[in-house]
Amino acid sequence: MRNTRTIELLEPLDDKGPQDVLKWALNKFHPRIALASSFGAEDVALIDMMCKIIPKPRVFTIDTGRLHQETYDIMDRVRSRYGIVIEAYFPQASAVEKMVRENGPNLFYDSVDLRRLCCEVRKVEPLKRALSNLDAWITGLRREQASTRSDIKKIELDEVHGNMVKINPLADWTYNQVWDYIRKYNVPYNELHDLGYPSIGCAPCTKAVKPGEDPRAGRWWWEQGFHKECGLHLKPKENSKQG
Repeated sequence: MRNTRTIELLEPLDDKGPQDVLKWALNKFHPRIALASSFGAEDVALIDMMCKIIPKPRVFTIDTGRLHQETYDIMDRVRSRYGIVIEAYFPQASAVEKMVRENGPNLFYDSVDLRRLCCEVRKVEPLKRALSNLDAWITGLRREQASTRSDIKKIELDEVHGNMVKINPLADWTYNQVWDYIRKYNVPYNELHDLGYPSIGCAPCTKAVKPGEDPRAGRWWWEQGFHKECGLHLKPKENSKQG
């Protein structure tokens, strides 16, 4: 149960591999656990691992309505390859209509506050609905992705979402380890990765990066000088700073 927390949830699994962490998590929480997938490299690797542990793992995605066509294409390839259901959550139509009516369709370029409003409407609120009937969720977060993620643990209590359990099986993996796994097992992946997109979000807010550039430099590429997150994985103190 979500409100029943024991010390075993915080047992030191940081020295375990992602498959062992997933086995522990799926054994303990399935079917009230799901992977939050944006269908980047980390997520497809995790889907492959999960499908080797149980036949029908739960996977959900937040369809913001502004995704790349290549992201929809990889969703179909994953469905076909693994025979799983992808639970799609969309932003509330009335909230999107109000936001666009008041600020225009490309409001995110106008200010950081409006960009965060767009992320809140299109991403954060749907995530809350996706998590509302779960006891735990799985992410593809890695420590080397961003300074805001450098201290994540493989098993955490998610304070933002009512202290539910958050599983980050790839927390200590490198970019190269993720791609080694994808190539070894011929895992389908988003074709935007071949075009220089290490991190993929909404189409207007993501672009390819140059060799050697920070992997997240292509996210909200017009914003400079501070850590950039959409709000899905903020800790309480970070959430208050971005509010």
